[in-house]
Amino acid sequence: MQREHLKLEHNKYALELGDGPATTHFADLQFVHNCLPEINPADIDISVKLLGKRLRLPFFIDAITGSTDSVIEINSKLAQVAAACGIGLAVGSQYGAVCQGTGIGSYKVVREQNPHGLVIANMSAFVTYEQALAAVDMLEADALELHLNAAQELVMAEGDKNYAGLLQNMQKIFESLPVPLIIKETGCGMAKEQYQQLLEAGFYVYNCAGAGGTNFPAIEAKRSGAVLANDFAGWGLPTCWSLIDGQYVIPAKRCLLASGGIRTAGDIAKAFALGADAVGITGPVLRLVMEEGVAAAIAYFEELEQGLEQYLLLLGCRTPYELRQVPLLISGETRNYLDCRGYAVAALCKARNR
Repeated sequence: MQREHLKLEHNKYALELGDGPATTHFADLQFVHNCLPEINPADIDISVKLLGKRLRLPFFIDAITGSTDSVIEINSKLAQVAAACGIGLAVGSQYGAVCQGTGIGSYKVVREQNPHGLVIANMSAFVTYEQALAAVDMLEADALELHLNAAQELVMAEGDKNYAGLLQNMQKIFESLPVPLIIKETGCGMAKEQYQQLLEAGFYVYNCAGAGGTNFPAIEAKRSGAVLANDFAGWGLPTCWSLIDGQYVIPAKRCLLASGGIRTAGDIAKAFALGADAVGITGPVLRLVMEEGVAAAIAYFEELEQGLEQYLLLLGCRTPYELRQVPLLISGETRNYLDCRGYAVAALCKARNR
C-alpha cells in the first residue's frame, strides 16, 4: 500500500510542480538559416529504427508510472497513444510489481494495448538479474531501462543512500539479459566522465535524462514536506549539456537517447543536432492523458511531427540525423560550459559527427 501511495503522489506532484527550476539550456542553441534548402517535403523521412523496432515518429513516451492498479487506465491510455502514433513507450519502475506483486496489471495492459510496438521495461540499478528478467518477461519488453536516481533517493525519506557497487551490479545484469539494456538517469543528466565509465564497462544504450524537466528531488521534498535547499533544487546537468558531453565520447554505433524537459519541435531538432537517436517526452503527455484524454495526446505528437518536419525542410535535411551537420550558434551559459570543459567550440558549432 505504501508503494501504491508513493506512485500516486509522484503523479500528483509531477503535474502540480511542472518543470524546473533547472532549464535544459536548448535556448542557448540557434540553427544557422539555410536559404537554399534544395529539398522536396516528400523526401523527408522522420522514422527511426530503435532497439530493433521501426518507429513512425522518432519519439518515445519516457518512464512514467505503474505498480498500482489505480493507474491501469493511465498506462492503458499511454499505450494507446504510443500505438496510434507509432512511437515507443517506457513504463515506470516495476520494482513493486516484481518484488511485492503489486499493480502487475498496470504494466501488462501496456503490451495488451500495444502488442507490436516498442515497449521498454524499467527497474532500479539496485535490482538482481532475476528481478530484471522478471520485469522484461512481465511486458514481453523489447529492452530494459536501469535507472540511476541518486539525487531522488537522497531526498526521499525512504530512499536508499548506499550507492556503492552499482556499476558492478549493472554489469552482471547486462552480461546475461536477453534484450538490450538502457542506462538511464532520472532528471539529473549524464556527464562525459560517467559516459566513459559506462562505455568501458560495455554498455551501448544511454538515456541522458537531463535536468530541465520533471524534478524528482523537488517531488520528494514536496511529498515529505521538506524544504529543498537551493543548491539541490536545480541540481543536475541540463539536457543540452549532457548531450554535448555524449558527443565527445560515445561512438557512432552506440545509441544516445535524449530526454529531460524536451517540450517543443525546436527542442527535438536541437536534441537530434546534438547526436540524439530518439527523443523521450514525459510530463506533457501525462498531463494530456490525465486531463484531456488519448486524442489530445495524439494531437500533441502530431503537432511535434509537423514542427520537426518544418525544421528539416528549412534546414535542407531529409532525416533528423542530418541535423548533426547543420551549423549551430552557441551562446550563454552553454558557451561558458564548453569553455570550462575545454571543448573545441568552433568544431562543435560546425558539425556533430556522432
